[in-house]
Amino acid sequence: VQLQASGGGLVQSGGSLRLSCAASGFTLDYYDIGWFRQAPGKELEGVACFRSSHGTTGYADSVKGRFTFSRNSTKNTVYLQMNSLRPEDTAIYYCATDTSPNSKCDRYGMDYWGKGTQVTVSS
Repeated sequence: VQLQASGGGLVQSGGSLRLSCAASGFTLDYYDIGWFRQAPGKELEGVACFRSSHGTTGYADSVKGRFTFSRNSTKNTVYLQMNSLRPEDTAIYYCATDTSPNSKCDRYGMDYWGKGTQVTVSS
């Protein structure tokens, strides 16, 4: 089981980036999958999480209306489209999945994590 996140980079405030998370060894459609981020000196926080059982995505208040989660089942890949980026969005972004039947779509339950991808937003 492996998750590979990519797509980070340096962007100016107000710009956009699209992060990708490709899965191998399992089928993403069957499980909850989330995006998390950790800024320097701050705790890991949830950004968006897709609930496979409901087919819905929850977002952190700080990114609602700016970030959009999507999936491509054929490619076994999920994406995080990030628009109207702000300097406070600067962080390492991780994708993770919870393969348990009792998933709560939070960081404590995620059992597989991809390596992070750095997002830096300049003011």
